[in-house]
Amino acid sequence: MLDKTYNPGEAEARLYRAWEEAGVFARGRKPGAEPFTIVMPPPNVTGNLHMGHALDNTLQDVLVRYYRLKGRDVLWQPGTDHAGIATQMVVERNLASQGLNRRAMGREAFVNNVWEWKAQSGGAITRQLRRLGASCDWSRERFTMDEGLSRAVLKVFVQLYREGLIYRDKRLVNWDPKLLTAISDLEVESREVKGHLWKFRYPIEGEEGRHITVATTRPETMLGDTGVAVHPEDERYRDLIGRHVILPIVGRRIPIVADDHADPEQGTGAVKITPAHDFNDFEVGKRHNLPQINIFDEHAHLNDEVPERYRGLDRFDARKAIVAEMESLGLLEGIDDHVHMQPFGDRSGVVIEPWLTDQWYVDAATLAKPAIEAVKDGRTRFVPATWEKTYFNWMENIQPWCISRQLWWGHQIPAWYDPQGNVYVAECQEDAQAQAGEGVELRRDEDVLDTWFSSGLWPFSTLGWPETTEVLERHYPNDVLVTGFDIIFFWVARMMMMGLKFMGDVPFRTVYIHALVRDEHGQKMSKSKGNVIDPLQFIDTYGADALRFTMAAMEAQGRDIKLSEKRVEGYRNFGTKLWNAARLTQMYDCAYDTSFDPAGVTSTLNRWIVGEIVKTEERITRAIEAFRYNDAADAIYHFTWGTYCDWYLEFIKPVLTDGAAAEQAETRATAAWALDQILIMLHPFMPFITEELWGKLRQREAMLVVADWPDYSGLPRDDAAFAEIDWLVRLITGIRAVRAEMNVPVAAKIKLKITDYSDSDLARLRNSFDILKRMVRIEKAYFNNFPGKAALKVEEDSGISYDYFEAQEVRKGAIQLIQGEMVILIPLEGVIDIAAEKERLQKEIGKTDKEITTLDKRLSNQGFVAKAPEAVVAEARARLEEYRQTRQKLEDALVRLG
Repeated sequence: MLDKTYNPGEAEARLYRAWEEAGVFARGRKPGAEPFTIVMPPPNVTGNLHMGHALDNTLQDVLVRYYRLKGRDVLWQPGTDHAGIATQMVVERNLASQGLNRRAMGREAFVNNVWEWKAQSGGAITRQLRRLGASCDWSRERFTMDEGLSRAVLKVFVQLYREGLIYRDKRLVNWDPKLLTAISDLEVESREVKGHLWKFRYPIEGEEGRHITVATTRPETMLGDTGVAVHPEDERYRDLIGRHVILPIVGRRIPIVADDHADPEQGTGAVKITPAHDFNDFEVGKRHNLPQINIFDEHAHLNDEVPERYRGLDRFDARKAIVAEMESLGLLEGIDDHVHMQPFGDRSGVVIEPWLTDQWYVDAATLAKPAIEAVKDGRTRFVPATWEKTYFNWMENIQPWCISRQLWWGHQIPAWYDPQGNVYVAECQEDAQAQAGEGVELRRDEDVLDTWFSSGLWPFSTLGWPETTEVLERHYPNDVLVTGFDIIFFWVARMMMMGLKFMGDVPFRTVYIHALVRDEHGQKMSKSKGNVIDPLQFIDTYGADALRFTMAAMEAQGRDIKLSEKRVEGYRNFGTKLWNAARLTQMYDCAYDTSFDPAGVTSTLNRWIVGEIVKTEERITRAIEAFRYNDAADAIYHFTWGTYCDWYLEFIKPVLTDGAAAEQAETRATAAWALDQILIMLHPFMPFITEELWGKLRQREAMLVVADWPDYSGLPRDDAAFAEIDWLVRLITGIRAVRAEMNVPVAAKIKLKITDYSDSDLARLRNSFDILKRMVRIEKAYFNNFPGKAALKVEEDSGISYDYFEAQEVRKGAIQLIQGEMVILIPLEGVIDIAAEKERLQKEIGKTDKEITTLDKRLSNQGFVAKAPEAVVAEARARLEEYRQTRQKLEDALVRLG
């Protein structure tokens, strides 16, 4: 017998260990089967499981487990990313706690230290993914810096360089002055800050006393100005276009240029141009051939390009000094409070500086063209399709990709320099030396590659490329990529470009873009807000199945997930419901019969449940294959909880206790078979509890994880059985609603007085009257006998009488239900105190009206709506709607009482 309760904490670790030891996640178990392939977006080796990972990997695992059950040869390729900056920061902090630093250690010793850390502490997230139930082929786990992937990186870099698609150039980058490296746009966090807008007067050359006023949020960069831009149609400045101003403090003569970048509606309409320290200014500068003057060093301190008194100052100290000097010169026109977006390094937390520096770049525009065409011609599709527009927008406006990082941890760039600065790119130093000539001293480039460079090769480098392997030929292209929208450009685009370039085909056929996981109020999770939810805590408390099912059930295409602990708790209760149902079948000896044929069942209840299973499987299959996770989860949830547990098991109890032997045997076998079908269909969503029940309900050699998805092609849908049971379900639901709304005591028995019925209604009620007596506590049913109705013999002890009654009299103090052609009157006189119930309902309506009035007033107050947090306003609106619905129900109940 099953334990009284299911213990996920004990079962999950045991079951996952058994799966791994049995090797059931490995590809190649069905060599002749059609392959199904997904590559895991490689989490950072420094990372811990967060809600984004939990969602992303749950959705992948639902697909993987589903297609494994469907008989496909599944490969879910796992691995981790070396995460250059993140990992280097972790190790440097560890060293600092020991009084060490990487520069004193030297590069080789430091990198060895990182490898030691990775071996001991890295990869915690892969252990956490196991706790989630991720059924990856761990035997094939890869790391972006392992030997095979590193060889792929070298080959790609060298080939792209030789084709002119990788080059070295001086351009603006996002520079982190704390970490002393360029970082990608993805590693830049834009924050809204309260700052100032300073207005400076720049004197017009040759026209004493006349100035042009520019507005800036960064006074310190004015020392690098090489132009002033105005809109070509701005009448205020038209006569100044082509003339020059004298840059205050510096004394440099700089031109006034006409450019659409200047917005007449913003600030003063005149914009200072600093090409070396602003991305927009860089483009303006290129259009007008303005000089690029870099005034910062790597620490964001002012360098030798500025007047001597400013050299060596921190950028923010320089800001104060410049504003003070401009004021002393009489050139500070004003200072306005100004809220604007400012870039911060997501790891260092410091303000990012656009900085002009020599870096390595990929000609992304050239590589993007085939990637754009591949989506346009349908070789790769996005789900939801609306993300294709975002993809095209990014790809069609793509900029050169900066791939060099000033770090020590990562793939070191395979480029060597001779004393004259000539560069030699090769896969190894020996090849570079051969290019340079014997005896030429070479120095290797110290930079490493952007992490996205190696992860852009992930769909094929993990399969053995550059070698031509059986795995590569069988599993490339991948079937699906599941990922978040925030890395469509940074990762999806890179994989598309690299896959088409080096494999000649797209890396995946479908890209499924999921939404964000937010808190229960719809707010984005962040440490600063204190609303970050730890998935491991939910797994500890409710089990992995509950969290997984929550994620899937709430994953509706194009809609963010508002996650609350109550939802996770609710789906834990769903698991409990399933467990209790399994215990019930054991109590009634519902044993699986290997000779059982669901197509041969004869009783209405059994024909009905077989048909409902067929329909449920069709809904789940259609939904999963269309990436409608919430629809699939909804189908199995409602079938399991409602159809099977609440209805079928309740309906068959009298059969299992008092039915004929043949009917009992068929029903026991049907109940056991139906439970098996639930376990199979639910397995992709809740793998642990379904596997546990699969093994414990009957001894089986094969695990559920490698069972076969059901094929119901030979099972008919029995419309007559469905109509019969649907009629009964609707009747019970209606009577239960009346009892609840009218506050009928649970133990009280009620009578039904039925008029305007058909012969089939009478027959159905007679067939199901024992069920009705038990499930809605009916004492007796009276059918109104009037001319034209056929006389049916009714057993005296059946609880049904067939006699005339005056319907109009019965309607007084009775509730009326309509079921098909049948009109059912439920007299409540003597069952409840009708006067007291009316009084109670009126009081409840009064209380509800007060709440509605209060909330109406609050939401009508524009000040409240404008100033209150969005979550508070949304909650108030939701409560108002709930109160309105409650009031309507109370009003309906009062009307029913007359």
